[in-house]
Amino acid sequence: MANSFKFSSESVGEGHPDKVADYISDSILDACLAQDPKSRVACETLVKNNIVTLAGEITTSAKFDYNEVVRQAIRDIGYIDHRDDPVFCADEVFINNYLTRQSPDIAQGVDARAAEGKDTEEQGAGDQGIMFGYACTETEEMMPSAIIFSHRILRRLAELRKAKDVNWLRPDVKSQVAVNYENGKITHIDNVVVSTQHTEDVKHSEIREYIIEKVIKQVLPAELMSDKTQFLINPTGKFVIGGPQGDAGLTGRKIIVDTYGGWGRHGGGAFSGKDPSKVDRSAAYMCRWVAKNVVAAGFADSCELQVAYAIGYPYPTSIRVETFGTGKYSDEQIVEAVKKAFDFRPAQLVKEMDLLRPIYRESTNYGHFGKASLPWEQTNRVDALKKAIS
Repeated sequence: MANSFKFSSESVGEGHPDKVADYISDSILDACLAQDPKSRVACETLVKNNIVTLAGEITTSAKFDYNEVVRQAIRDIGYIDHRDDPVFCADEVFINNYLTRQSPDIAQGVDARAAEGKDTEEQGAGDQGIMFGYACTETEEMMPSAIIFSHRILRRLAELRKAKDVNWLRPDVKSQVAVNYENGKITHIDNVVVSTQHTEDVKHSEIREYIIEKVIKQVLPAELMSDKTQFLINPTGKFVIGGPQGDAGLTGRKIIVDTYGGWGRHGGGAFSGKDPSKVDRSAAYMCRWVAKNVVAAGFADSCELQVAYAIGYPYPTSIRVETFGTGKYSDEQIVEAVKKAFDFRPAQLVKEMDLLRPIYRESTNYGHFGKASLPWEQTNRVDALKKAIS
């Protein structure tokens, strides 16, 4: 009997209120790292109506205008002209800054120095927690199809909006794609959902035709779609009020969009606004890097890696590999090869991926994984893994 099922993943665009918050937080992180690579940053952002609120802990020698960084981030997204966005607009938002310095108790655990009660002088993990990474052969990005297809739709929409291909597109947008599987193989795309913010004067019929013809059919594989593929475009009929006017946005609230769309597991930690001493972010990137190299080495068609850390301690408390029956070697053999080819200590993974750079705004939107330019997407440890396998 065929094992048939549908799997859906969603994505959200740059103008979604939660992504507005993420992008502001990562913009502040990049501003700190641009001047001081040793910055310790945990920046949370809340956006609602015409208010931006910053909170968290930052220890840095960097000197810059926080308000201008916030306003430029909002401009980058596209909330620029108060005639289009009368409530949330880059030059007119009110900004509340409640950032303080990092707790010295946390700092002593993370810093590479001795402290009473600390087992080693090495840099430790910035928090306890579990992190996952995943890779597969399903797409060229080595990501699950549903989430990558959802991202492609929104990336295309953003390109068209910023190029002013039409004048009615606004920044807030969501997508969702349902993919059908039979016996582990994709057979077709069952349905596509897109909800895009728009101006008052455009007709729903024009929106529908534009999204289907100029967006969806341009970025999704034609061989996976048919006359039976269902398109649900702005299914409420109207989406004029959006962004922070329509809903509050918070940093770190789109963790499934940011990772594997629900296909791979998630440890629960958010990414944006955190410097790489926070293993919630850096170790999740490390896990993706490892999983992608395992798949690229031909060890498996699908690989999920889990690591766990204790705050202040430099070594993982556990490392686990799962290849879901696709492995050419046992999972135990792959774990041993991974331990030989990669160093999971926080200071080393930061060094090996060169993470103390202002690269994080590039990661914020359309998923933190699957972008070839980011360091954790490189398949540069394949040879080391092949030498290590036994």
